[in-house]
Amino acid sequence: MAAIDLATVRAVVFDTDGVVTDTARVHAAAWKHVFDHFLRGRATPFDVREDYLRHVDGRSRLDGVRAFLASRGITLPEGGPRDEPGAPTVHGLGLAKDALFRRQIREHGVAAFPSTVALLHELRQRGCRTAVVSASTHCRDVIASAGLIHLFDVLVDGDEAARLGLPGKPDPALFLEAARRLDSPPEETAVIEDALPGVEAGRRGGFALVVGVDRSRSQAAAMRHAGADAVLTDLAELAVTGRVPVSRT
Repeated sequence: MAAIDLATVRAVVFDTDGVVTDTARVHAAAWKHVFDHFLRGRATPFDVREDYLRHVDGRSRLDGVRAFLASRGITLPEGGPRDEPGAPTVHGLGLAKDALFRRQIREHGVAAFPSTVALLHELRQRGCRTAVVSASTHCRDVIASAGLIHLFDVLVDGDEAARLGLPGKPDPALFLEAARRLDSPPEETAVIEDALPGVEAGRRGGFALVVGVDRSRSQAAAMRHAGADAVLTDLAELAVTGRVPVSRT
């Protein structure tokens, strides 16, 4: 059984969508709506599984637009943040997806994975510090909606990445910034990810342990190739050892 050994790991950094919260499918559905509307009569529709995992998952919103359109041989003007949502620009499509995602979260709320919540409680009860990261600018709203803010010492999201000029995954900058704020060097920090760019970022960042979460049961080999030390279908499969329990919520 895969395990986090707190004798050598001081902190754990969690990705958000698909690891902590069940929002990856909301992102995928929003992308499909936006891309299919744009692609009508131009190219094959967006596949919520293959295209999402290959081109969008784990990337910033704008990088996701660029990567997916490139897969269809389409190049659009960049545009800017004041574009009309849905305009035929990189920013326009990104803004349309953003508006749809926000509406879905506002209307339906956010669910957390019970096994992840249980793992967070155990880590913190054993004295391990925790961080949550996301390329999304809505990370704080998502984590707050799920009622989990109190389980993280640090949160680094897309807004922070933009403010600091951090490159997106597979560059490890987002994870490294979270580790820095946790005062935990990468070689004493674990990363838990469900996207291939994030797994690669963990490997490139020199983290002590990179855990891939393959809920789709389709990416295990690719995650191992990208650098995952362990690949699980659910975090209930991940044990925690070490560290004397302390009183902490």
